Amino acid sequence: MICMQKAIKVDGKIRTDPNFPAGFMDIVEIPKSRDQFRLIFDTKGRYVLHRISDEEKKFKLCRVKSQDITKKRIPVIVTHDGRTIRYPDPDIKVNDVVKVDIESGKVIGHLPFTVGSTCIITKGRNTGRVGTIGHIEHHPGAFDIVSVRDANGEHFSTRLENVFVIGNQDKLEISLPKGQGLKLSILQEREVINKKLRRTSA
Repeated sequence: MICMQKAIKVDGKIRTDPNFPAGFMDIVEIPKSRDQFRLIFDTKGRYVLHRISDEEKKFKLCRVKSQDITKKRIPVIVTHDGRTIRYPDPDIKVNDVVKVDIESGKVIGHLPFTVGSTCIITKGRNTGRVGTIGHIEHHPGAFDIVSVRDANGEHFSTRLENVFVIGNQDKLEISLPKGQGLKLSILQEREVINKKLRRTSA
């Protein structure tokens, strides 16, 4: 009923189908209640609705999955959410991330996939973790492996296609949900819960 009342927007467009798929980095907006969220992963690999500001809802980040030239010699890139963008910047390569304006659908920024960039993991056991890209191992005929270091100094590795760049060391393009992409052990999680309980009892 809420969808049929045209109360839900996904990526700036009204969606009336309750089964319409929404995925990673999509902007879900409810104008009547002034709520706006970005779909993003937490460190347990679950989708969370992360509340964002009016400024942040104007754009989304899209990972470049492929690059091609059409039969009419028009260069295009295809992003992870199915967008086909014509005449992209020649500097944009596969695995880079483009900043897309929601209203116009045009590219307004570009985040290169390089060592030192800040990234979030989108698949595998480390889904939702945020860190800095370290060493990239190339394995011809197999999966390329990326080494990532998080803010706590812990190292982990994942496949290259699971890495989604969200900024550089100086600035993140998006805000992050609670926990800032740092995975805690069971003991660390228990300590955080105990601290909250102490505060509430005090």
